[in-house]
Amino acid sequence: MKHILPILTITTLAAAASAQSAASSGLSYNRVGLGYARSNGLDGYTLSASALIGGSNFLVGAATTVGGDVGNGADSVSLGYVFKNVALGADATVSVGSNEAYGLNVRKDLGNNLELAAGFTRVSGSNVWNAELAYNVSKQIQLAVGYADSSDFVKGVTSFSARYNF
Repeated sequence: MKHILPILTITTLAAAASAQSAASSGLSYNRVGLGYARSNGLDGYTLSASALIGGSNFLVGAATTVGGDVGNGADSVSLGYVFKNVALGADATVSVGSNEAYGLNVRKDLGNNLELAAGFTRVSGSNVWNAELAYNVSKQIQLAVGYADSSDFVKGVTSFSARYNF
């Protein structure tokens, strides 16, 4: 569980990066969030932030654990690049990050304030697949539920997130 929250955060941040600009699609790259994850009776909380660098497609992200069974301070940072409108109106993001992490994520606006994200991340030799469904309560507030599965250390992680888009 110690490593799964940073993994989830990195994949979530990278998925957030794979949206089109807020002006054209309603999706936001710039956000801060609080997440909660639970697996095998263990829980943990994560603070995260991401933002596009200037007007570019480069996205920088950071996260840290803040309590729960995993404790504080499992920090991670990442840098990604957003490829807009790759297929069927979805965007893809490739990212690299701390803890020997790299990933590919896809994010799509489904309409009716819903977003879908899916991705693959490899962190410290472990493969992590994830999916997330998010609902935009308003332009600034987003609620999301996700699921991730790892190839070796933690199986079946359910996560909940609240985010503020700026």
